[in-house]
Amino acid sequence: MQHLINDIDEADFDVTRGGQVEIIGWLYQYYNTEPKEVAFKKRKYAETDIPAVTQLFTPDWIVKYMVENSLGRYWIDVLHARNDSRSEVEIAQAYHWQYYMPESQQNEQVSLKIIEAQKELTKVKLEDITLVDAAMGSGHVLVYAFDVFLQLYESEGYSKRDATENIIQYNLYGFDIDTRAFQLSYFALSMKAREYNRRFLTLELSPNVFDIPEYTDLSVQDFEDLITTDQQSSDITRLLNAFHDGNSYGSLIHFTDPIDFLEIESIIDTKPGEHQLSFESIELEEKKHKLKEIITVSKLLCRKYTVGVMNPPYMGSGKMNDVLSKYVKRHFTAGKADLFAAFMERVRMFVSANGYYAMITQHAWMFLSSFEKLRQSLTQDTLINMAHLGTRAFEEIGGEVVQSTAFVLKKQNLTEYVGTYERLIDFNSQDKKETAYLAAVRDQTVDYLYRTNQANFKKIPGSPIAYWVSNQLLHDFLVGIPLKNISPAQRGLTTGNNNLFIHDWWEVLFNHVDVSRSWRKNQTSKKKWFPYNKGGKNHKWFGNRELIVNYYNSGQEIAEFGKINKNSFGFQGKDYYFHSGIRECQESCVNEMPSYI
Repeated sequence: MQHLINDIDEADFDVTRGGQVEIIGWLYQYYNTEPKEVAFKKRKYAETDIPAVTQLFTPDWIVKYMVENSLGRYWIDVLHARNDSRSEVEIAQAYHWQYYMPESQQNEQVSLKIIEAQKELTKVKLEDITLVDAAMGSGHVLVYAFDVFLQLYESEGYSKRDATENIIQYNLYGFDIDTRAFQLSYFALSMKAREYNRRFLTLELSPNVFDIPEYTDLSVQDFEDLITTDQQSSDITRLLNAFHDGNSYGSLIHFTDPIDFLEIESIIDTKPGEHQLSFESIELEEKKHKLKEIITVSKLLCRKYTVGVMNPPYMGSGKMNDVLSKYVKRHFTAGKADLFAAFMERVRMFVSANGYYAMITQHAWMFLSSFEKLRQSLTQDTLINMAHLGTRAFEEIGGEVVQSTAFVLKKQNLTEYVGTYERLIDFNSQDKKETAYLAAVRDQTVDYLYRTNQANFKKIPGSPIAYWVSNQLLHDFLVGIPLKNISPAQRGLTTGNNNLFIHDWWEVLFNHVDVSRSWRKNQTSKKKWFPYNKGGKNHKWFGNRELIVNYYNSGQEIAEFGKINKNSFGFQGKDYYFHSGIRECQESCVNEMPSYI
């Protein structure tokens, strides 16, 4: 408890400043600290580990950024469809959305497409606008979205009391696999509603937040006496198969073919006869109740929402248990490399045409080849804004490990759309990134704000989200000669156990290290250690030459150790070991690399 008192800011307890959300989130995260530390040591995560290892409380300003630039942006679209003459900046200021980033100026063709799409919004009512958080955690996103919806309802003439009932009943939806997270979200939204409607707790209204069910004790045979058609049998089988592992799949659950819920509901609504009560009938009623819960959640997982906002769980494919891994590979092929990428695909499925989805994820999807198909699928939509955060976006995560990006996409294909990008990677704390972002909102001439046509990304091989690239460099990619046509790029040695086989050069007697280049010609070196270039922290001019590797007898010990311990090792690009290479340096210089492995 002393740890909590010292580490949580006093303002987080201040309910007048939204502190109830902060304290619930931080308490939930601290509650998961010990289970997370235990799980992180495992080679693969069990189903029960998933909530702890993937839970991360989203900083308040990033939540506001995502909600204001998705839900807020959609409402501005609605107002403009109604011929509201105010600019988007004026509307955002009227609602005090300080994290709202106005869009760039578009060409005539793009502007006409935007206006045409907005015509469909003229009859949209507030009750029609829905927001979903597919991994809601303690409800941070949903609670702030409540505040924004309340603003919108009041601007439309609703009282706080009536607005509260509508928000809870129609506007907000959330899912999670963690029962405690569900309970906290339910509590947070209920208290939020109670704040503006004192009668709320006596109303027959419940927040639309759900703990994804998991039932391993149900089978289609349990309902065979009630089933009358093959379609009913098929649909129930599909539902039960999906929720057999509900705590692994979570809201990734979806169905490629439609399910006739009305037909299944007709089965579970069947009441036992007056004289039919028995242990068997009571057990059947319990199973029907479980099936009804599955149906309720499934119907919501199958519907479309206006806006999707979430901080998805992060988990590399190598850490997924077999059940989750197979499901992700089968249903989310473009995002199979990491759970957050699978959720990027899933949120896109949730959102209806001309809606928005906003997320904060690791930034790996922007560049790595393993996410190229994901980037291609996202080009069907429009990247409106990105706050590229880099490292230290989360106060509680130190070091350079997790690099993040927050972004907003519109479910509309605008190929030539010019998006706005805030490059915040050089600001080295959560607070500094927020301050820099707000400065960019106020002054859009700052040198870390970029605007680029998203069609430019396709001009670079692999289509990375390289928003900062100059027109000159884009031209070079179009007319220049690819490096691969001149010299191959190769992956190097993988030891399988870096702690054992890699050391700093000063840890070994220098006469045991072979720094010559001549031995590779006749393979006569008897020394054990050799220079090893593995990368590392950024050095402006020169560096990262501290490491040596045990490569005695062409890596004999690495190979033997790997085979015995079944570790992942490999001698990729072996023909190029000890040859000179090139590397890109600051100021566009190119230096010859020494003959390292």
